[in-house]
Amino acid sequence: MIKSHSTNEKQAFIYMHMAVLLFGFTAILGNLILLPAIILVWWRVFLTSGSLVFFFSFSAVKKIFRSGDVVKIGFVGVIISLHWLCFYGAIKESNASIALICMSSTSFFTSIVEPLVLNKRFSKYDILVGFLLIPCFILITRNIPGEFSFGIGLGLGAALLAALFSVFNKKWLGENNVYAFTFIELSAACIFLGSCIFLNHVFTFFEVTAFVPYDFRQWMYILVLSFLCTTLAFILSLKALKQISAFTSNMIINLEPVYGIILAILLLGEKEYMNTAFYIGALCITLIVFLYPYFKSKTI
Repeated sequence: MIKSHSTNEKQAFIYMHMAVLLFGFTAILGNLILLPAIILVWWRVFLTSGSLVFFFSFSAVKKIFRSGDVVKIGFVGVIISLHWLCFYGAIKESNASIALICMSSTSFFTSIVEPLVLNKRFSKYDILVGFLLIPCFILITRNIPGEFSFGIGLGLGAALLAALFSVFNKKWLGENNVYAFTFIELSAACIFLGSCIFLNHVFTFFEVTAFVPYDFRQWMYILVLSFLCTTLAFILSLKALKQISAFTSNMIINLEPVYGIILAILLLGEKEYMNTAFYIGALCITLIVFLYPYFKSKTI
């Protein structure tokens, strides 16, 4: 019995690391997919939401509609779509490494957003950690080319939006079926982005170079992003959470920028190479974010 539990826990660790590796790979795919960010995100939410219908029953969706929470869930879906827009926009305006390291600030933004949304007390420890991150970001950005500045802004915006949707998910998920809940979120994101694309087609607020991936390779990138890096990664992380604690899960998730930056350097080559100050700052941020839950648990 003990052996079985140990085996299940080891398997959960493997699942969680696989999920985080897949999450980190999304940045590389965002660089390789030659579509505007809004089109890329639309395809991602469209295909992912479609794939989720195999994991829940219609009654689970019906229950959510009866509860009256569907508007709230749809609102979170819009936030998710804006998060991905900022994230992929950051990649296209700078590079994958910068976008990923900006996402490391999600924990700091969460420490501010969570007390406001859930009516909790602010943690002095969380705020202190947030201030520790500031000199690291200054070190990272001081020698980065000026044309990457907008990408950094989008990356930090993506981190703030990630904090928002994770807190709202925690507030409104309740006893709802996770797959049905996510299906409604991503369907709302799909409808929102589709409406924006249609309005842009009519009024032309910004130029859209293409709507459909233009060759087989681009289609493969989209399918991998949607089915492997989103649906499969989501399922693996949920399976892992059945065997490991949320604390352990968060520790592993903190490795996402590390996995992502290593993959970016290996797969994208010279475009991802940054100056020494960037890597020192990135290492400091990674250490702070990685050690944050451990030291916080010691203060409680």
